[in-house]
Amino acid sequence: MDEHSSNFSLIDHFGSRCFSNDVMRERLPRSAFEAILEIQAGKRELTLDIAEIVAAAMKEWASDLGATHYTHWFHPLSGLTAEKHESFVSPQPNGSILMEFSGKDLVKGEPDASSFASGGLRATFEARGYTAWDVTSPAFLKRNAERYILCIPTAFVSYTGLALDKKVPLLRSMEALNRAGLRLLRLIGDSKTERIIAYAGPEQEYFLVNAELYAKRPDLKLCGRTVLGTMAAKGQELEDHYYGAIDEKAAAFMNELNSELWAMGISAKTQHNEVAPNQFEIACIYSQENIAADANQLVMETIRKTAEHHGMAALLHEKPFAGINGSGKHINWSIGTDEGLNLLDPAIVAGISSEEEAGFKFIRFALFSLAVIEAVDRRAGLLRSSTATAGNDRRLGGHEAPPAILSIYLGKPLYDLFNSLQNQNNAQRITNAFLELGIRSLPKLPRDFSDRNRTSPFAFTGNKFEFRTVGSSQSAATSLTMINAAVAEALNRISEEIEQELTKGAHLLDAARLVAQRSWQEHRRVVFNGNGYSIDWMHEAEKRGLPVFRSAVDAIQELSTPDNVKMLENLCILLPEEIEARQHVYLERYSKQIKIEAAMMIDLVRRYIIPAASEAASNYGSICSSIAAIGAPAIVQEALAKRIAQLVGKSAEGLDRLERALSDASCTEDELERAKSYRDMVVPGMDELREFCDELERLVPKYLWPLPTYSDLLFTL
Repeated sequence: MDEHSSNFSLIDHFGSRCFSNDVMRERLPRSAFEAILEIQAGKRELTLDIAEIVAAAMKEWASDLGATHYTHWFHPLSGLTAEKHESFVSPQPNGSILMEFSGKDLVKGEPDASSFASGGLRATFEARGYTAWDVTSPAFLKRNAERYILCIPTAFVSYTGLALDKKVPLLRSMEALNRAGLRLLRLIGDSKTERIIAYAGPEQEYFLVNAELYAKRPDLKLCGRTVLGTMAAKGQELEDHYYGAIDEKAAAFMNELNSELWAMGISAKTQHNEVAPNQFEIACIYSQENIAADANQLVMETIRKTAEHHGMAALLHEKPFAGINGSGKHINWSIGTDEGLNLLDPAIVAGISSEEEAGFKFIRFALFSLAVIEAVDRRAGLLRSSTATAGNDRRLGGHEAPPAILSIYLGKPLYDLFNSLQNQNNAQRITNAFLELGIRSLPKLPRDFSDRNRTSPFAFTGNKFEFRTVGSSQSAATSLTMINAAVAEALNRISEEIEQELTKGAHLLDAARLVAQRSWQEHRRVVFNGNGYSIDWMHEAEKRGLPVFRSAVDAIQELSTPDNVKMLENLCILLPEEIEARQHVYLERYSKQIKIEAAMMIDLVRRYIIPAASEAASNYGSICSSIAAIGAPAIVQEALAKRIAQLVGKSAEGLDRLERALSDASCTEDELERAKSYRDMVVPGMDELREFCDELERLVPKYLWPLPTYSDLLFTL
């Protein structure tokens, strides 16, 4: 049904192209549906008999809605999504066809694994790979031109069972977190909870630009960012775009985007103008982590496709424009129980009359919160590595995004609360408060337990943590995997210490409180509630011994430190060879990205900028001669011509230096040294050359400048 029609119902539209549990409840026999629920909860294994029943219902549902093809939809290490379309058509001996889709087709696919990035896990001649149905993430119908494709979320592994994607480690980390969380809950007396669930809610920032202007910027098309370009007279300094009234063209785009996402069962919730001109954000409601990661991949893909329908291009690069804010993917993260309890919500402690019950619930909240603090302190390098890309290097630490130092913001109330762990009445310190505004016509506003800190990389925001370092173009799965791993490790360590105290004869709550105190004392150094952009914090962080990873190349190496490798292997999340492969892929991707950007810059400067600037200098020279012929002074034109000529010369020299640096870096055989060469030689060479070209843009007449400018790109839709 058209969402613009008078009979449109969002309730009916939402999830209309999603094979959700509600749809399965309607279409599956009761016994099969109950089996699926148990499989999703990890209580039983999927059998081919059950898969056959689900496949038949799924095919009938998809066919009823017009789908003729299906695909196993997965997340290779490129960070994008992959799909190979197979039709339901099965030819018959009499020349007719049947529409078939078996349980085997549903459960297992066999894409060619040789051409995907594998980091050495697969050789070119070792082509076989497998995709396996992720039963917990619902299938959906994706629009593909005039038809729908049945997309089945899957995991991707090699012939030998090694993870070739981002979902397998994520699912393993969720299991590790579940085991560790249940261990602690059992230890402190919770016998009812059967499952710990990790939740995520990624926020997605992006830019929209006019499609015709985009087509005239080869750097945007091939690199996702402008490698050249000087700021417009106006940027974001008036703070007039953030949360401003949404442009009609952008609103039309958002309407279609929401409609598409809602139909696929993705709960797009928030949309607004972001800080920079033509920058926007969309956020979805919390969901189970693997589902949230799938949904975010779909959000990014749908943003790109929908923009094209409206004469625009979407930019998901972390820093498409210099001089204004870049884009991130803030990931809201929390953990809860299968009974719906958020273990990071201080409100679960408030309003309890029984002192013993209050003590138990407070220590539960404290231990799970402290596990996150400990995780960020112990595994800062691993968390930072999960956000390390060439694009993010241009965003992080730029007084618009979190700094390169990983710290946690708690807010004063929670900080004071953990400082008072030795007291017996901590629970009473968690209270609801209201803001008195002094205006009778305005309501009393309930105040959250803590403020927000937009400069913090890892901030507590009331009942969850927000990891703000993740780049806008990245898969959410990588960072979620590392958060889960680090927190699972911390929960296990806390449980071990409590067990040791109990063997000494300590009372349970006393033992738990003592362990909590020790954890806080050891790891509170990572807590910082101030301005993360300040120079003072840089010095303070150094005194505290917090690591600083100023570049992606440094951070990526943290993946393979012996301690990180051991932890990930012990938790059954990644094998050493899988970790090594990922480090290889990420370093190689860093180098390739810089190589593409440098080659693009060289091409633009040689074929666009220098010819245009040379023509401008020549024109000014002709003007000077004409003026001189009539006896008038030509000081201004002559100065412009000389300055442009100087900059053309400097650009040509910078071009030569950049080409040599690019050649030297490309010839470096060792992948780590190659990445360092790109970082230390090529990137500075690009930045130097850009300065000359950007000054030329400010001097060359508009009619001669060959590229759409920032004024065009940022203030035109």
